[in-house]
Amino acid sequence: MTNLRNKVAIVTGAASGIGREVALKYAEAGAQVVVSDIDEAGGNDTVVLIKKAGGEAIFVQADVSSAADNERLVNETLITYGALHIACNNAGIGGPQGPVGEYPIDGWDKVIGINLSGVFYGMRYQIPAMLKSGGGAVVNIASILGQAGTPGSSAYVAAKHGVVGLTKSAALEYSAQGIRVNSVGPGYIKTPLLTKNLTDDVIQSLVALHPIGRLGEASEVAELVFWLSSDNASFVTGAYYAVDGGYLAQ
Repeated sequence: MTNLRNKVAIVTGAASGIGREVALKYAEAGAQVVVSDIDEAGGNDTVVLIKKAGGEAIFVQADVSSAADNERLVNETLITYGALHIACNNAGIGGPQGPVGEYPIDGWDKVIGINLSGVFYGMRYQIPAMLKSGGGAVVNIASILGQAGTPGSSAYVAAKHGVVGLTKSAALEYSAQGIRVNSVGPGYIKTPLLTKNLTDDVIQSLVALHPIGRLGEASEVAELVFWLSSDNASFVTGAYYAVDGGYLAQ
């Protein structure tokens, strides 16, 4: 496995699902991991899993929709580990469903605040810390809906399209300074965010959207995130990579 020893990584939304799997993957490769989430219990569980496997991690509770929380998250990372080399901006929510002409304003504000502004706020404070640490890699978790639309989820679709564009701009601005920035577009992944309130019939309808014939696993997304975060992807920046079972190939 690629060695991440002496690397420090932040993972947001790491209390469960994709974020947890990314944090575990980073730690397995030797990185010191700052696990962050609004969910304190889940975040601490992720830290326990990392330490049981012989890794090093701390938990910092943060709401990514708060610029101040993102600044504090980076500051606590620097206080504890002295540097920052890797960030996976993963925290996100699905938000309410409804057509644009009826979409709840507070729902729009919340989804944009977490899924888009949260990524901007993250990079706003992560990138200066990475520059002082000699460079690094940022991976922003977008979605297949960062490249395609779907009815009823205008805020989510808009936010994820925004993440893809934001990633490209940041990559162009900082590539010459040793910071790579890429985005990942998962298809429908079997995580608590997706399956929590869905019936079996709805889940099967989602399965049918993927030519591969199943939902993805969070660990499969983590493999791609890990590669993009590592020196194995040293010539990759400003890119969008789908991990979607063929969804976008249709």
